Amino acid sequence: MFRPKVPTMPTPTALGTPPAVIEPTTVTRHAETLLAAQPTPAPSRPTVQLTPGTVLALVGGGTAVVLVLGAVLVSLLLAVAVPGASVAVCAVVLRSLLTSDAKRR
Repeated sequence: MFRPKVPTMPTPTALGTPPAVIEPTTVTRHAETLLAAQPTPAPSRPTVQLTPGTVLALVGGGTAVVLVLGAVLVSLLLAVAVPGASVAVCAVVLRSLLTSDAKRR
């Protein structure tokens, strides 16, 4: 029950298909001479034109992203700082209680 069962590989009964013979092909260089004779056209990329509306939208979007990221980072900072401050206050109170109890005796 607790012994692992190791699978055994069955022995092959016969050989499979023989490997196919690959014959080398000849390379013709007619395409290179045709391509060299034709002039290559310059790539036509559309130019980006910034209108005042798109500049205003980009500035507004960037401002919104900065404000959202700032709010998230400040909230994360406060999520760590507030419990840290409360633990520090509790430590000071406990320390003062323990030292005042020791002075009374």
